[in-house]
Amino acid sequence: MTLKLLAVGTALIGLTVTGAVIPGICDEAARATPITVAAAGQQTAPDFTGITNWFNSKPLSIADLRGKVVLVDFWTYGCVNCVNTLPHVTDLYAKYKDRGLVVVGVHTPEFPFERSSANVQAALKRHGITYPVAQDNDSRTWNAYRNQYWPAQYIIDQTGKIVFQHAGEGSYDQIDRTVAKLLNVDS
Repeated sequence: MTLKLLAVGTALIGLTVTGAVIPGICDEAARATPITVAAAGQQTAPDFTGITNWFNSKPLSIADLRGKVVLVDFWTYGCVNCVNTLPHVTDLYAKYKDRGLVVVGVHTPEFPFERSSANVQAALKRHGITYPVAQDNDSRTWNAYRNQYWPAQYIIDQTGKIVFQHAGEGSYDQIDRTVAKLLNVDS
């Protein structure tokens, strides 16, 4: 009996350490893997719809942003992975905002307490976010993009086409290079 328990315990530790995924049991881990897609079809970016509040900006539309490179960042302040990406998004904004990049954060709540405008405003202040943020409490913009993940970034070119998307943390250099290439500047 002790040998059997030791074998099972060792196997479980091995799975934990290696990050192996057991189908049907560890689907959460499988979904945590970042997804990067260069949008081959280059679909037209959906507009911001169902926005309950705009922070740091007047209401924006994709049509208003034609001629600019746009990074749409889906996030929520209660998501640890989202919070981990914020320094990279704010740095990208600082680096390229004067060269034609517009970052639009789309705050789509996962939990009821994240629906509070005061809480979102406090999170913007806490994280030093000065770029426009749309509060998408009813997930209408989220659904328009057919988004499924927090965080998720969509890069839209000057003609309004989605040319790149990424879900999860990471790929910061690739995002930077994509923006720089669209802006025709060195990253």
